[in-house]
Formats: sequence, C-alpha cells, structure tokens
Amino acid sequence: MPRKTLTHLDGDGRPAMVDVSGKTATSREALATCRVRFPAEVARQLKRSGLRSAKGGIVDTAIIAGTMAVKRTHELIPFCHPLPIDGCRLAIDWDGDATLRIDCHVRTVHRTGVEMEALTGATVAALTVYDMCKALSHAIVLGPAKLVGKRGGKRDVGQV
Repeated sequence: MPRKTLTHLDGDGRPAMVDVSGKTATSREALATCRVRFPAEVARQLKRSGLRSAKGGIVDTAIIAGTMAVKRTHELIPFCHPLPIDGCRLAIDWDGDATLRIDCHVRTVHRTGVEMEALTGATVAALTVYDMCKALSHAIVLGPAKLVGKRGGKRDVGQV
C-alpha cells in the first residue's frame, strides 16, 4: 500500500497549492453535513416560532449564507482553487427534538473536487443559525461537521 503524504507541501516541505493543470476536468460532487444542537427549551421556542427570529427567517438566511460561502471558499481556505460552481443545494431540517441537520451538496465540472466547498457551505450555514439564535442561548453546539461523500476524481467516498 502506497504511503500517504500531504498534498499541500512542495518538495522542500513548504506550503503550496496543488498543481491540477495536468488533470482532466470531470464531473465532481460532494455532500457535507453539520449539525446545530440547541438546549431543549430553545428548540421548543424555535419550533413554535417556525424557525423565525427577530433577524428574519433562520433557515432561509442560513441557506443564502451557505451558498455564498460555497462560492467564496477559495477566498477563505488558502490553497483551494477557485471553482465554477455548477450546483449548490442546502437542506436544513430537524433531526430529533433539538438538533438541526444542515446538508450541503455541491457540483462542478473541473480538475479538482468540491469537498471543501460543501464543508464550508454546511459550516457557514450552521454559524449563521448560531448567529441568529444566540440571543436565546449561548449553549448552542455546532457539529460535528463532516464529509458524507464525494464522487469524481481518483476515488469515490461515501454516499453523495
């Protein structure tokens, strides 16, 4: 089995962007998820309000923020390539009594994958939910955030 190495280091061990110029552009997609766990009373209050706060619709705002984050991932993560985003969908719904599940599904046709874009979209959407709800409690917990799956490139991982 070949030894795994970090890809964002050059031959001298210095940070470097991966050169993808020799790769073929193919269809790529990734699905990431992040959870937002509320104290029980806060979750009940949010359900009663229809997930609306004084700042507006929590889910709608989080979807917009997550989508914006996907498109700007390369500005936030130093070695991410700017990618043409062909599709981005965020889904937010209750997962149990006090937890919101945020899924971010991203697609592109390019020489590199969109895992970081999906993870960034899911986590920024979660941060937006926190921001909109923090007046109710600072005991809101974000995470875990994780890659659920990716398709395209050298190997497929998980389910997209």
